[in-house]
Amino acid sequence: MNVEVERGEQWTVLRVLEERVDAHNSGELKSVLLELLEKNVASLAVDLSQVRFIDSSGLGALLAGYKNANLRQARLLLVGVQPRVQSMFELTRLHHVFEMVNHLDEVSIQQ
Repeated sequence: MNVEVERGEQWTVLRVLEERVDAHNSGELKSVLLELLEKNVASLAVDLSQVRFIDSSGLGALLAGYKNANLRQARLLLVGVQPRVQSMFELTRLHHVFEMVNHLDEVSIQQ
């Protein structure tokens, strides 16, 4: 999976540089998410702005990251979710679970 990790003062940003998150690469996404959270990242933003398609395995990888973040009392949010991807979150009702923003600068670090 093609990703970039940028560590900032307030947020660690995981940029997914793939057009598709599906059964072929969702396992790698899950591994990267869990690895970052194991390093005690307190605030993790997953940038999905380049993702045009996500399937149930991709949603499952993100959900595993979300659950792991909650166990560690960390914050995980999704940034730049594209309309087709957003529709998958709505179809599965996961838009009620994840915090989603268009741009990271829309969010304050306080929860």
